[in-house]
Amino acid sequence: MGTPELKIDDHVAVITLQRPDQANRLGPDDLQCIHEYLQTVNNNPEIRVLRFEATGQYFCSGFDIKKLGGDRLVDFDTVVDLVENARPVTIAVIHGGVYGGATDLALACDFRIGDAATNMFMPAARLGLHYYPSGLERYVQRMGINTAKRLFLTAEKIEAEEMMRVGYLTHLARTQSIKDTARELTDTLVSMAPLAILGMKKHLTRIAQGKLDRADLDHDMKTVMASEDLQEGRKAWAEKRKPVFKGR
Repeated sequence: MGTPELKIDDHVAVITLQRPDQANRLGPDDLQCIHEYLQTVNNNPEIRVLRFEATGQYFCSGFDIKKLGGDRLVDFDTVVDLVENARPVTIAVIHGGVYGGATDLALACDFRIGDAATNMFMPAARLGLHYYPSGLERYVQRMGINTAKRLFLTAEKIEAEEMMRVGYLTHLARTQSIKDTARELTDTLVSMAPLAILGMKKHLTRIAQGKLDRADLDHDMKTVMASEDLQEGRKAWAEKRKPVFKGR
């Protein structure tokens, strides 16, 4: 157990946090490792889905506060911003608690799955910390200004049902295991047309950030309109069968 692990299986990549005895808190070495994994995943066009998972009782307790202000090759916010802008569709599988900076790491993912044991809190104000700009923006973008203020300014701990209600979680595993829910969502995403799903993921993220590139959007739309996948999708729909997409 130690730094995060990356495993790639066909179209799916999984980054697993591996410090269960420390509630999977992240140090400089972990950030550097995740940063390198993200580059690997982004450079592999076969990968369509990236999941973040963790060992032990907690998903992640954020950055190691004892190492704040120290030298490191990559900053926490840089890594989280890379997660938000990752090429594949991203899923955070949040078993147990997610605390501090880890709440933003998960929030940067496209989907966040929890179960009855999932809970969260943001202790920045209690610790005397001022949070970085992109993290504040993500909280407001995903959950609205009122919830962002509630969680940042009071350091309130909330449970899974409330996390779902305020929009932090996108999925709550109520009738099956969190792993089964994650597997089903992954299979659904992998089954979609790659050019369409990855293009829309990219542009939806940019819209939320207020950074839509209209020319790039138009280019991606034209690429999809001329793709073999669109022809396959139309043919499969007419023949009432599952399409076989190839990403071209």
